[in-house]
Amino acid sequence: MAEPGAPMRLKEWLIAQIDSGRYPGLRWENRHRTLFRIPWKHASKQDYRQQEDAALFKAWAVYKGKYHEGTDKADPSTWKTRLRCALNKSTDFQEVPERSQLDISEPYKVYQIVTDRACDAGICSYPQGSTAGSPKKEECQKNMMESAHVSPQPWLSGHPTERGCLVRGVFYGWNPTHGQLLPGPPSYLPVEEVNNSDCWLHIRLYYCDVLVKEVTTRTAEGCRITTSAVPADSEHLYGPSCMEQIKFPSPQVLSGHGHVACMTDVLERLLPHLERGVLLWVAPEGVFMKRQCQGRVYWNGPLAPHKNWPNKLERERTYKLLDTQQYIQQVREYLSNGQIMPQYQIYLCFGEEYPTRAGHPFQKLIMAHV
Repeated sequence: MAEPGAPMRLKEWLIAQIDSGRYPGLRWENRHRTLFRIPWKHASKQDYRQQEDAALFKAWAVYKGKYHEGTDKADPSTWKTRLRCALNKSTDFQEVPERSQLDISEPYKVYQIVTDRACDAGICSYPQGSTAGSPKKEECQKNMMESAHVSPQPWLSGHPTERGCLVRGVFYGWNPTHGQLLPGPPSYLPVEEVNNSDCWLHIRLYYCDVLVKEVTTRTAEGCRITTSAVPADSEHLYGPSCMEQIKFPSPQVLSGHGHVACMTDVLERLLPHLERGVLLWVAPEGVFMKRQCQGRVYWNGPLAPHKNWPNKLERERTYKLLDTQQYIQQVREYLSNGQIMPQYQIYLCFGEEYPTRAGHPFQKLIMAHV
């Protein structure tokens, strides 16, 4: 902590700014106040507002005496570069790129405050003679799990009968050939974890990078992203009616967003081709999807064959988008060996090829983040 009247270091200054609430979008990401979010909009964006989007960067320049209001020429790019370099040089901070979102309408970066050098770079090192159950190691693992947004789970290893688990029941997958829900293998969960929230899918729908709907599904059968309600007695075409319906909103929701409001006509022409939509569901083996709509759908995610090349979803074919066992293994490696945090986000793009080549950001008409 700085002495009274002494200049604050970047860490102390930044914590004070987060706590002040003066800067929209600058906030803590977790309750332990070890992760925080910084708005990171590029000055070339059409909706860039210098007074708001550059406020934090300007404040740091003023504090360091690098900018004097009314005397120096405003230079938001230099302000931003100055704070970015200060964060990168500081041993008190570590960027968490897998938590950052730079390709949305209100982009941001996530940084971690490094409070323990033993956890620096996400790798735990223990003093000689320490044991697996030492307070130092447990604290380090707790910090890492908080950063990963996962809780310590006794079901990451071992046989179910050794972990006090029970069979929750069966999961279901849609089989269009037989027109019915087919049970999958039983799932094992800890007794204390058994509730209706074990298999949620959090879905965000975007029009032209503008968030237009956000839904967390709570049905075991999964959900359908579509443009209209399922007609009665048509499960052979649309899939099970018990699936949660997530409807694309009217393109008129963009009317208040001046820079993209002109795209409503294009969206009006595209949405009818997505009538039967796509089905998403969770099974013990992972997350699955089936495209039913006429319109083309592309995707990216943990199991995508290409990272910088379009991945097309063929119609009426089931795809595995995330593998449960692979993900759990990657979480283990992340927590124990400091490996990269596993990817769990799934991106769907409707009507346009996705993803495109690296370094070529492209505003898409309709996207879903799962």
